[in-house]
Amino acid sequence: MLFDATQLPVSESSLANYFRERLSHYAEQLRPRPDEDTCWYLGNLLDRFGRSDQLFAYDEGEIALRPLALLYGDAVEARNERDRCLLLRQLGDMALFLAALFPGRFARIGIEREYFIGMGGGAYEYLAENANQNRHIFAELAGSFGRMIELVARACKGSQALSASDVLALYQRWRDSRDPAAGSQLQALGIDLSSADTLQ
Repeated sequence: MLFDATQLPVSESSLANYFRERLSHYAEQLRPRPDEDTCWYLGNLLDRFGRSDQLFAYDEGEIALRPLALLYGDAVEARNERDRCLLLRQLGDMALFLAALFPGRFARIGIEREYFIGMGGGAYEYLAENANQNRHIFAELAGSFGRMIELVARACKGSQALSASDVLALYQRWRDSRDPAAGSQLQALGIDLSSADTLQ
């Protein structure tokens, strides 16, 4: 029987440490491997969004997700560089979190992965050039946003079994984009992609 550290009970002292350990585990499988500082940042991001008050906003009498486009508008209109960077960090973090954990929900309403990559990657790119700290982290997040979505998704979902509709959606995404992370997931499920072009 193979040992799988992702199946052990949670024994970490904090949610951030739990996610950092999982992120580091899955990061080992990526080439090039993400920087340890980036895994640290992502662990803290997941811990922060584990609290609903950090993810949802109270607006016009309702608690809801603030649309990414409105966050971008707030950043454009920010009074100073510090506020702009804070808003763009929230935008990048939310785009990454939502794309990784809820891709099916947003795809059903017509919001595709490329939207999240454009919004989040653009926000991190600005931060890589203008933030007071962690520029190297933001540069890596901007440059490999799609891979970071997959890393966060794997760290959060672990080795849960996919339903047939999940597998079909993953295959469709791979077929449309040839995303290597999606291809790796499909191959790990035992799906041979070598003859995929003849199936179209």
